[in-house]
Amino acid sequence: MRTRILVVDDDAKITSMLKRALTYEGYEVEVASNGHQALALAASQPDLIVLDIMLPGIDGLAVCRQLRAHSDIPILMLTARDDTADRVLGLDTGADDYLVKPFALEELLARIRALLRRRSRGKEPKILQYSDLTLNTATREGKRGARTFTLTAKEYELLAYFLQNPLRVLTRDELMTRIWGYDFSGESNVLEVYIGYLRSKLEAGGEPRLIQTVRGVGYVLKEQQP
Repeated sequence: MRTRILVVDDDAKITSMLKRALTYEGYEVEVASNGHQALALAASQPDLIVLDIMLPGIDGLAVCRQLRAHSDIPILMLTARDDTADRVLGLDTGADDYLVKPFALEELLARIRALLRRRSRGKEPKILQYSDLTLNTATREGKRGARTFTLTAKEYELLAYFLQNPLRVLTRDELMTRIWGYDFSGESNVLEVYIGYLRSKLEAGGEPRLIQTVRGVGYVLKEQQP
């Protein structure tokens, strides 16, 4: 799965530029133009937030403060004010890093990479589970009951996305975009091929099917109905 970044700025030129640049770098990008939108989109737990201080309605400092009450998402704060007191205030509010406008795009990208590396090192292994299926996100090892199986990189991404969205019908377009990228096009049957790979591994011990086909729509991770 691609790393998700939320960009929050009321300057449409900046958000457009950052979305293009970050998408080109392989990130999945969402954009908010005010504090209320930022808090709503942050509820989906992006991997990192680029947050401008000067926002209409709820400013960036207030957004940061509210997020820090319940979340440790890395926050890179942007500001047009190059003042020590402002930088200290932003960091004390909970920002992980601080960048003054105008900034070099290369520096912004480097700071984002550094924050993501820091977050990755601090993460505990996470176990995703549905029914008797588990996936260790640290070792990328899958288990069906007591039986273990290995996964290729794309198989892992696809299975992890199913496990993060159990019982929800995932459309073909959504899966293609999430796993193979926003610009994947054509009539390729690559998704169907990988669904077949996963089913073979999940059902190798004779277990009942967990990835169900929703005809004309996509797929859903759920137990078969008797």
